[in-house]
Amino acid sequence: MSEILTSTIADRYKRISERLQIAITAAGRPMDSVKMLVVTKGQPVEKIVEAYNAGARLFGENYPEETARKLNTLTAYTDLQIHMIGHLQSRKARVVAESFCYMHSLDRVSIAQKLNQELESTGRTLPVLLEMNVSGEESKQGFNAWDPQQWGNLLDEIGQIAACKSLEIHGLMTMPPLSAEAEAVRPYFQKLSKLREYLTFQMPSIDWSELSMGTSSDFETAVQEGATFIRVGTAIMGPRTYKKLSI
Repeated sequence: MSEILTSTIADRYKRISERLQIAITAAGRPMDSVKMLVVTKGQPVEKIVEAYNAGARLFGENYPEETARKLNTLTAYTDLQIHMIGHLQSRKARVVAESFCYMHSLDRVSIAQKLNQELESTGRTLPVLLEMNVSGEESKQGFNAWDPQQWGNLLDEIGQIAACKSLEIHGLMTMPPLSAEAEAVRPYFQKLSKLREYLTFQMPSIDWSELSMGTSSDFETAVQEGATFIRVGTAIMGPRTYKKLSI
């Protein structure tokens, strides 16, 4: 933590980028095969600009209305992309439909249908990833995917989401159990990768190319297991400097 407090966002972004490049090379993968999402929930606009100036272009946010307010002051940064990575309440679907470039955390059919309705009214389409609970933890969001014997039960719900014409499925996302050991989460990353293989075989008309998995503490393991998005917050941005505003 002392390193985070004494270094700059630019220093930390450079250091994490170098670690990511090493991990990609060690895994024998193309350098452009993994994208880093800088998680900026609960961070002020000034720190987002610092990360942007350091080279970041993809940012992850959890709270739609907080994010919309930030975007109002970031209009000059035309190549900045905001991705939704948190649980979405139905009443906030319109904000995501209007303001976000991507959604990593689509976790139920009803939200997909609500998003689709809102997107139709704006004329936009939205790339989405389906969030999968591969650990069985009750505290985790996502479709029930911890038991491979039950994966067939996912097909009907995924079919309903695929029928939403304003949504574009591009793959899967997961949040494994918190662990101080990166190796402890490897089985969950492996399970998500195997689930992608299963869905690719069962539903080949859908694009399953993306896997969003891996955070500050375990992204190198995630890269080894096929991650195409990693989500890094504290290791770059430092501690959150203010709490989410009540809406």
